[in-house]
Amino acid sequence: MAIKVRDFEVRLTRNKEERKQVRQLRYSVFVQEEGASATEEQRALGEEYDAYDRFAEYMAVFHNGRVVGTYRIIDRNAADKMGGFYTETEYNISKIKKYRGNIAEMSRACVEKSYRDNALVMRMLWAGLGELIVRRKIGIVFGVASFVGTKPARSAQAISYLYYNHLTPLRLRATVVSENFADGVNPKLSRMNILPREFVDEADARAEMTPLIKGYLRLGATFGSGVFVDAPFNSYDVFVMLETRKMNATYQKHFLGRENALGNPDDDKENIIKAVGKIVTFPVVGPFKVVRAVVDFLLREDAADAEYIEDTDKNEEE
Repeated sequence: MAIKVRDFEVRLTRNKEERKQVRQLRYSVFVQEEGASATEEQRALGEEYDAYDRFAEYMAVFHNGRVVGTYRIIDRNAADKMGGFYTETEYNISKIKKYRGNIAEMSRACVEKSYRDNALVMRMLWAGLGELIVRRKIGIVFGVASFVGTKPARSAQAISYLYYNHLTPLRLRATVVSENFADGVNPKLSRMNILPREFVDEADARAEMTPLIKGYLRLGATFGSGVFVDAPFNSYDVFVMLETRKMNATYQKHFLGRENALGNPDDDKENIIKAVGKIVTFPVVGPFKVVRAVVDFLLREDAADAEYIEDTDKNEEE
C-alpha cells in the first residue's frame, strides 16, 4: 500500500532506479555528512550499500518522485537467504530469532538534510512502517540506532538512561558482540552504565538522544545490552527492539490516539493488551480500519490529506 499526503508518498520501492536513489541518499548522509568509510566503487557510484542490500526491501518517502527518506527492511526470509541479519554483525540476537512469529529488522534510516526540519517526512516513514507491521503481522521489529562518532562517553547521559530504564527483558535481550570491534577499539567502550544511576538526569539524557531514538522510546521500545562501536561507519550503536503484540497504554496512545482506545479504563489490563495483540496479528484481509487509525495518528494534522492506494505493481528483478 502507498500512502500519499499532497506531493509526498511513502511506500516500498518498486524498481532498480528507486533502489538506486535510496542508496544515493544513504551515501549522501552516511558517507558525505557523517564520515562513514566507503570503497572506491561506492565513491564512483555515489551509493552506500553492503552485502545485506541484495535481498532487503526499502521503505521510502518520495517528494515529487524523488527519495527524501528511507528505511531498510530485512525480514526472516531475506535473512535466511543472506545467512543472517545485519545486526548479527554487532549483537547476539539468538533469543529474538527463536520467536515463532514474523520478525523484521529495520536499519539504515535516514532523511535528506534539507527535509529534516519537515517532521512530515519522518512521520510518513513511521506511517509506512506501521502499515507494514499490521499488514504482515510482524511480531517483533528490531535494529540498531546510531550516534555519530566513536566515543560513547559523549552520549553518556543518554546511554546510561537507556541502560537503567529501558533494557529489554532477559527472554529477548540482545547482547553486544564486542569481539567484532575493529582492531584498536577498546572492548570496554561497550559498557552502557557509563554513569552511576544517581548521576543520570532524564532531561539531559533526552537532549543527547537522536530524534530516531526518542521516537523509538515514544513507541515503547526497549534496548539491548551494550554499545557497539562501529569505527568504519563512524558510529556507536544501541540495539532497539519493539515487541508489537505486547502493546500497552503507551502504544495505544501512540497508534490509536488515546490510552484506552481498546477498552474502558476499568478493564483488566491483560484483556486490553490481548486486544491490541489481536489487532497487530489480524489477517491481511481486514486490517484497513486499524491501518487508518495508525496512519491518522502518526500523520497528525496532515492525516486529513492522506490518500491510500493499493500497490499492485510488482518489483523489477535486480
